[in-house]
Amino acid sequence: MKKIFLYFFLTTTVIFTSCEEVVNIDLANAAPKLVIDAIIKWEKGTTGEIQNIQLSLTNDFYTNDILPANGAMVTITNSSNVTFTFSEIPNTGTYTCTNFEPLIGETYRLDILYDGQLYTATNTLIATPDILNVTQETVPGFGGDDEIQIKYFYQDNGAEDNYYLLGVKNPNKQIPEFGAVTDEFFQGNLMFGFYGSSETEPGITLDLSVQGITLGYFNYMNKLITIAGSGSGNPFATPPATIRGNITNQNNAENFPLGYFHLSEIDTVNYLVQ
Repeated sequence: MKKIFLYFFLTTTVIFTSCEEVVNIDLANAAPKLVIDAIIKWEKGTTGEIQNIQLSLTNDFYTNDILPANGAMVTITNSSNVTFTFSEIPNTGTYTCTNFEPLIGETYRLDILYDGQLYTATNTLIATPDILNVTQETVPGFGGDDEIQIKYFYQDNGAEDNYYLLGVKNPNKQIPEFGAVTDEFFQGNLMFGFYGSSETEPGITLDLSVQGITLGYFNYMNKLITIAGSGSGNPFATPPATIRGNITNQNNAENFPLGYFHLSEIDTVNYLVQ
């Protein structure tokens, strides 16, 4: 059993062993949709000049292969009409900018021209509190073995409503784990992310992060995390249900893309487990 941010969500996996026959159902394939991963994260202590946007296409149900969306024109423009161009690393679907200028409270517009369609979104860069300290405790686990539990603390701004995306990268796991939380009941208080896993052991380094997010991105991530909890555990995999983000197709509103445009600071701590 694994627990991440226990008071946000709990995921339990039960495995049944039996004889089984694999049956592939003939499913009609829909036309590929553009998937836009436009999450601009300004790492505290850096200039934030280097940023990436990933474009891909949805694929058949029975494959996990990622289809890169090549040949797009990708730009972000700030409120002073300064445009930052994202150029593709050839044939990867990864578009990179090396001179981006992040500014807290600044409003940015995303424009993507792909396959004759113009996709746009607007958002504001959100501030993020610092991670103040990390604590560790060993407690009896559910299976009788001891379990290491980690808490990392950050100060909420009591002058406004805030939303956060908390993340943990555990080297013993292939996929990062996330939780979305609001300060609704913790306004102005010291808050913390909680992480406990049987796959946490002394000597490994956990990548702990906190990211300030908007209410819209909070709602979006909550839906993705809920879906991921019943599947692979990866909120950034293509979901089995269509979840609309904040990016619109200016040529055909019905042909909307998947994904989200969000900008914020992010604070991370590499914690060596004792």
